Amino acid sequence: MKTTNWEIQVKKNTKKLAIWTALWTSSMALATFGPKFIWDENTILTILAVLLNALLGLGMILMNIRHINALDDLQKKIQLDAMGIALGTGVVGGLSYSLLDITNLISNDAEISFLVIFMSVTYMISLLIGQKRYK
Repeated sequence: MKTTNWEIQVKKNTKKLAIWTALWTSSMALATFGPKFIWDENTILTILAVLLNALLGLGMILMNIRHINALDDLQKKIQLDAMGIALGTGVVGGLSYSLLDITNLISNDAEISFLVIFMSVTYMISLLIGQKRYK
């Protein structure tokens, strides 16, 4: 079966999105661990690492938009549904988690990393369910 130009473009955009995501994730690790393990709390280098992270994050967002715009209508629906579910559960779950911390119903501080993991897992599960539902 011959691959169409549209399929080639979607694959290219998917690869580019993966690269931007990897760059952003790597810059997050650099900004997080660099001050402690690489440059000994140098404020200027830390600010530069955080700015690099923000710029790469912006690039990742723009690449995500390009990726979604290249998808067919069904794939857009699956992606947007999954994003909506992840956003909704992230806001509701995140605020509930924060309330547990504020009211001292949990002994630890509410950490943003748990919310990010929760939203990521929710997004991936929603994508899998959406793909299965529309096969």
